[in-house]
Amino acid sequence: MQPNAVLFDIGNVFVPWDPRLLYQKLIPDADELEHFLSEVVTLEWHSEHDRGRPFAEGVADLSGKYPEYADLIQAFDDRWEETIGDTIQGTVDVMLELLERGTRVYGLTNFSAEKWPHFCRTRDFTDHFEGVVVSGEEKLIKPDPRIYHTAIARFHLDPERTVYVDDRRDNVLAAEQLDMIGHQFTAPGVLRGAFEDLGLLR
Repeated sequence: MQPNAVLFDIGNVFVPWDPRLLYQKLIPDADELEHFLSEVVTLEWHSEHDRGRPFAEGVADLSGKYPEYADLIQAFDDRWEETIGDTIQGTVDVMLELLERGTRVYGLTNFSAEKWPHFCRTRDFTDHFEGVVVSGEEKLIKPDPRIYHTAIARFHLDPERTVYVDDRRDNVLAAEQLDMIGHQFTAPGVLRGAFEDLGLLR
């Protein structure tokens, strides 16, 4: 059966996301930058914000452990927008083509609940989703299968007719284990080709 819905990740699919985008402005020494990103402001620490932890709580906790970096840690909250790059227009164009051809389009993102509303106000492509499941609102993060089940139920998706797009392989595999059609995002052109192969685009 041909797919009739696409469930998109947001970060590194529609917009680049990388704390380095912010911290390379604040930490000129390359070795110190690598140390800071690998030992202090880590993906594991930030994932708890995606799971629903308030930024203020996370910042206070980490600053207590690394008081010498307190100002830099605070910048993660205050200057959050600078961890996000320019919209990947090629992905937006593909999404708009899907919509024109009648494909239902949704989002499933690991994202802080407190940062999500402002992100939507500044990125108008988010208006095109019929709905988005945000991890911080659900207190679950990918690749936990429960957050995929939430999207399936909320949007009345047929997993076997749903394409799941994400830049992270572990998240794609989790979707495939629930019988979705997985695609690991690398570039808009590659994504377009995958949708053409599935009959969703010409």
